[in-house]
Amino acid sequence: MAPEGKPARPWVRKLGALMSTTPERTWSDVRFLTVAEVAAVMRVSKMTVYRLVHSGELSAIRVGRSFRVPEQAVHTYLRDSYVETA
Repeated sequence: MAPEGKPARPWVRKLGALMSTTPERTWSDVRFLTVAEVAAVMRVSKMTVYRLVHSGELSAIRVGRSFRVPEQAVHTYLRDSYVETA
């Protein structure tokens, strides 16, 4: 819960849901990627990844002053964003 008057951090709100879908997994089983690694996988800029994290579209955790994104969150985001064309 966020302190009163301070908005909740959207970049961590989906992590619980990500882990709860597979109860046998532990945090040590999760592979975390840096923002640069996510940008390379998605072939976008690092700024785009930061925007996705801050908007809550891509789950991440904060480690010090940087973010780490669970690899599964990247795959889930890409799968859910897939659009078929005619």
